[in-house]
Amino acid sequence: MLSFSTCWNNARHNCGEEMIDEILDLGFDTLELSHGMTITKLPGIQKAYNEGKFRCVGVHNYFPSPTEVMIDAPDAYEFSSDNPNERRRAYELTLKTIELAHTFGAYYVVLHMGSVPIMPHKKWTGALTNKLSEGEQLSGHYADDKLECVKKREKSGPKYFERAIEVLELLIPIAQQAGVVLAVESRSKYEDVPDEREMLYLQEHFADCPHIGYWHDFGHVGLKHNLGLLDHAQWLEKMAPYLIGCHLHDVKWPKRDHSIPFTGSLPYETLLKHFRPEMPFTWELSPGRKGPAIKEALKAWKYLFPQTMAQEPQADNTIGGVAS
Repeated sequence: MLSFSTCWNNARHNCGEEMIDEILDLGFDTLELSHGMTITKLPGIQKAYNEGKFRCVGVHNYFPSPTEVMIDAPDAYEFSSDNPNERRRAYELTLKTIELAHTFGAYYVVLHMGSVPIMPHKKWTGALTNKLSEGEQLSGHYADDKLECVKKREKSGPKYFERAIEVLELLIPIAQQAGVVLAVESRSKYEDVPDEREMLYLQEHFADCPHIGYWHDFGHVGLKHNLGLLDHAQWLEKMAPYLIGCHLHDVKWPKRDHSIPFTGSLPYETLLKHFRPEMPFTWELSPGRKGPAIKEALKAWKYLFPQTMAQEPQADNTIGGVAS
């Protein structure tokens, strides 16, 4: 089913209800409450929810934003960090997110699991993307840089990935009590945790747990496809058994994601066959995308892909088996 992320207009509003109303005007009635949300907007969001203005299908960690972080920074604290205080803060904030997800009747909570800090240089993926923009993807330098990063990532990654597994083990009973699925998101940078091999292992490791699943971000995986790190369609086929939903946006070559659908290069018709109709298809667009263009894209989407408008899965909003 179709939904829309508040990341699009969160920064433009001081009132949560006005933020919700602007999204409703686009033609969406189901929302993902996203990261970067100041706590001052919660009363307005709660009021709109209580009045039945919208359904909440999901929440993106961290929600609300940490009060000590002055910008929208979903990776301000990482589960994979070498700093135990940072890992503890990440866990505590996630507990609050899950609590609010339960309050709003959400089905899923999107999680970023962290990153590997020890790489050939600090922003390796960005440097490689710049080479791509300059048309150097077939050069020897490009291939050498990519190989260097893959080798370093393989060597340094396991410790940070294990921390991600450990925190998920801790969060499973919390998610079970709240009736939500922990949606481990595909990321756009090779430095991020998990990478593709780790993601597959993670999903296999938790295959018998109904409260963990794979969250596919079309733009993030599209960027990795452009970098030659994977094939988008093949990756989705491999992850289909673990899919619970997606962030939907488009990619303009080579690195501009969070674009309005049909304005980039993603082959939706080919990729959507791996999704079940009842899964959440959450549009996650950059703040600069204009409302009229979003409305036109939504009209086209409904015509081309009516199967994505099916009813969403329902959250099991019980605590300890007792409805709240």
